[in-house]
Amino acid sequence: MKGDYARIFEEEYRRLARHPDYQTLFKEVDLTTAVEDVHNGYFSIDRKKVAGKTVEVFKDTKGTTVADDDTYSLIMRDKERLLSLETPLKFIFSHSALREGWDNPNVFQICALREMASEQQRRQTIGRGLRLCVNQNGERLHGFEINTLTVIATESYEQFAEKLQKEIEDATGIRFGIVESHQFAGITTTGADGQPAPLGFDQSKVLWEHLKTAGLVNAQGKVQDALRTALKDGTLTLPEPFAAQLPQVQEILRKLAGRLEIKNADERRQVKSRQAVLQGADFKALWERIKHKTTYRVQFDNEALLLTCVKALADAPSIAKTRLQWRKADLAIGRSGVDTRETVTSAPVTLDEGDIELPDILTDLQDKTQLTRRSIHRILVDSGRLDDFKRNPQQYIELAAEIINRAKRMALVDGIKYQRIGEEAYYAQQLFETEELSGYLKSMIDANKSVHEQVIYQSDTERTFADDLEKNEAIKVYAKLPGWFKVPTPLGPYNPDWAVLVEKDGAERLYFVVETKSSLFTDDLRDKESAKIECGRAHFKALQVREAPAQYIVARSVDEVLSGV
Repeated sequence: MKGDYARIFEEEYRRLARHPDYQTLFKEVDLTTAVEDVHNGYFSIDRKKVAGKTVEVFKDTKGTTVADDDTYSLIMRDKERLLSLETPLKFIFSHSALREGWDNPNVFQICALREMASEQQRRQTIGRGLRLCVNQNGERLHGFEINTLTVIATESYEQFAEKLQKEIEDATGIRFGIVESHQFAGITTTGADGQPAPLGFDQSKVLWEHLKTAGLVNAQGKVQDALRTALKDGTLTLPEPFAAQLPQVQEILRKLAGRLEIKNADERRQVKSRQAVLQGADFKALWERIKHKTTYRVQFDNEALLLTCVKALADAPSIAKTRLQWRKADLAIGRSGVDTRETVTSAPVTLDEGDIELPDILTDLQDKTQLTRRSIHRILVDSGRLDDFKRNPQQYIELAAEIINRAKRMALVDGIKYQRIGEEAYYAQQLFETEELSGYLKSMIDANKSVHEQVIYQSDTERTFADDLEKNEAIKVYAKLPGWFKVPTPLGPYNPDWAVLVEKDGAERLYFVVETKSSLFTDDLRDKESAKIECGRAHFKALQVREAPAQYIVARSVDEVLSGV
């Protein structure tokens, strides 16, 4: 009895073989051969039901059984007959086989019908197709025009390339994008006797130290963008004793460096603290009001959560039928790593899958949301949207999971309560001096009232806010709060934007923690972002235990901060 893949293959093969768009693909194939003869499979492991349980049964691989004999001999033993044009077999299906030890040089396409996990590593799988192909006389053929392997992957090509590189590194110990100190030892130079001689390990290390000192590689030999830029612009220079070897050095470095990902990188600068502000009484008073750490507790109404989920799912956008799109990319493996370049993106194709087997939606959503099956069942039924599940199961599950998780996040925030931990749990002011802060020139402005000599901004709103803080006379000191200043929340750590000290009427001092946003409307903010803001509000409210505590506000400009003063 034919399995699903065998049936699908034969149906599609017959259809495409007659299609005028694909005649060139079949010009060397004898279409009079029965489709059943052009594909076969070898399966070293079968899964069978035994006493109600699924077990793995190893098939007889000796080639002596009637079922295994022809297929085993042809695929696993008789390579010459398999490669012959007289043999109609062109497609091989395999399970738990055809990995290491299987040598067929004329493999040009590999299609993974499942996720390639650790038990069948990518490098082993694609290795079956990386051998130089042979002609009918058994002679190896060279050239990329014929020796090109196409891999049809289940994930995006970016993920495929990333995982492939990681597995090669883990298995072989090869470090991509690393310049070793001995890398240039084999470069040809002129010896004392005037004869060609290798540069040698000692001189290679001297050359490597030059690259490190110049900031072209780091202490571990990792290629930096400065080296990629120099290679691209042709501005790489070497010390005088190595000037004659520059072309050879450039060739080696190009293989190790790879492409320049950041085409217009600015010079990175370390930002120093401004001691006059940092050690001043004004900033110490501000820091004293915001430095303490808190812990939180969460309480929420389960019934309200379910009703919110039902309404949100019922009001969600309609779900279209499944659409398929594929992308093609070239992958090249070199010393710099696995390099990718996208070449083709197809137009989307709508699939009508009315007769597909539906997945176990309750188990899937339970894994994604951590709600009980009873709660998920109620949400799905009461929303009245289960017909969408039949139309596009994958998109429906993703949409339902996102809606439920979003409602959970908001429910957690609605019932959150913060409490100060104690006098000993706080962020020390000395961290402004000990924690390194750096940024690019194009994303920082000079500052006089800040605890740092420059302010690093992430958006135009933050840049304008910092500029207005500097110009406004009511602002005495401020700080762009660094990344290490974090408020714990159920949604992950939250880093507020600013701490500001305002002087009112020349006497009263007001303290603020400000979150700058281009819009103050909750609908314009991502739900996770607005939820973290609510957590920040509750955190700083818990710190209001002394006179003139710091107020937490969300504002678009300095004027909005001062409008409430």
